[in-house]
Amino acid sequence: MRLIVGLILLLSMLPSYAAKKTPSFTGPDFTGVYDCKGLDAHEGAYEGKVTLKLKKEHSQAQYASYDFLLEVPGFGKYPGHMVANGLNAAMYFALEDQSNHDFGTGVSEFSKNAKGQWQFHKFYFEPKFKGGNTGFEDCVKQ
Repeated sequence: MRLIVGLILLLSMLPSYAAKKTPSFTGPDFTGVYDCKGLDAHEGAYEGKVTLKLKKEHSQAQYASYDFLLEVPGFGKYPGHMVANGLNAAMYFALEDQSNHDFGTGVSEFSKNAKGQWQFHKFYFEPKFKGGNTGFEDCVKQ
């Protein structure tokens, strides 16, 4: 009997996770295709395209989760993911061919330009690419 009473008491003290509802996503949606111009410390100037797709089922309140894809002609595709908190975002990306360890993490801030298009400025770090590498990208939604 004591075991049953103790178990009931323990269960009553646990939070009711089933009753709690995840807050709906209320942040800005950056989904779309962006034209980018970058400057890489090792490779120099480049142009590319970033595609972002909101993962609404993994987003809540002002926090957002995205599929991320950077495509750079002459280099390849860099799939990854991005998380955002309001207008600030961090992303992970990795070249599909990992023979040269071309992967990294970026941090960016989103804003709207004079035409009302989303844009972002990104700084990235690649710890193993050619002994370490950094760069910048400026991207504008098409």
